Amino acid sequence: MTKKPKPQTLKGFRDFLPEDMVIRQKVINTLKAVFESYGFEPVETPSLEYSSTLLGKYGKDADKMVYTFRDKGGRKVGLIYDLTVPISKVLALYSGKIPLPFRRYQIQRIWRAENPQKGRYREILQCDIDSFGVTSPLADAEIIAIIYSCLKALDFKKFTIKINSRQVLFKLMGDLNITQKDQQLSILRTIDKLGKQTEKEVKTELEQKGLLGKKIEKLFSLIKSAKPDKNLKQLFNYLNNFGIDEKFYRFDPTLVRGLDYYTGPVFETYVEKPKIGSITGGGRFDNLIANLGGPNTPATGTTIGLDRICDVIKEQNLWPEISPNLNKVLVTVFSPEYLEKSIELSK
Repeated sequence: MTKKPKPQTLKGFRDFLPEDMVIRQKVINTLKAVFESYGFEPVETPSLEYSSTLLGKYGKDADKMVYTFRDKGGRKVGLIYDLTVPISKVLALYSGKIPLPFRRYQIQRIWRAENPQKGRYREILQCDIDSFGVTSPLADAEIIAIIYSCLKALDFKKFTIKINSRQVLFKLMGDLNITQKDQQLSILRTIDKLGKQTEKEVKTELEQKGLLGKKIEKLFSLIKSAKPDKNLKQLFNYLNNFGIDEKFYRFDPTLVRGLDYYTGPVFETYVEKPKIGSITGGGRFDNLIANLGGPNTPATGTTIGLDRICDVIKEQNLWPEISPNLNKVLVTVFSPEYLEKSIELSK
């Protein structure tokens, strides 16, 4: 006798029932309305890309989380890890055909070989907005303003947008004669673990990467006492022009963002409860399109963690009135002879 299969869902993947989907759909519709009010256009890209497109853009730690395999044609392919690299590939591929500046939004699933835990899944519905072709920090400020507008539209009352710049961190490392790009990126990937690991653990990892103890202490001292550079000061001025209250954002010199493609301002958003990590994260990535074979193109943007946003809405009970039952009217059938009439009424 054949053993009856046991229904189960893969670890790190989730099924969404109506009570979850109603919230997700409302979040998506709200975000789309905000994006389009700022003039951003929708885009969609494939879920599969050549492995060579994906790998080597994020950093060693993130590359390990890309699902890669050979397709039936023997090609090395991978499931997309984020939406930033795929859209940058599009800008490289259609160079000269997409007029700049170009501003887009994209809502699609991505996949990461994460260690599943609260707020971390292997299949993620990700939402990105990006602006291409503008070098001014005004473009970065607009992205942050959209984050602010989205969270306000979703009824978030308390959140903090942390802001820093890779250029500030690169300068600090240069002052310590740490000038090799690969070493700088390796150090930044380790510093990005602050908050997930203790300062002592991060310092130990830096020692294992060949950084001397005294230099590590000096680097941490410089980072903690760092000030915004000229570019960041201009960005903060623009945020003021956008009418964003300073209580919703602040300079954080320890903020890094762990992906290698960031080149300038970086930003993440946090809520106090629940403790699930950043609910948005992004920054400037001016070299990525060129690294994918396109022309030098300034670019900035952010990811809005749609899954984490939904988790916060449920845990904080921000939408108590929402119901999975979308039906407003019930058409009954009192007896068989009224069935046809009931069907007509239900149309």
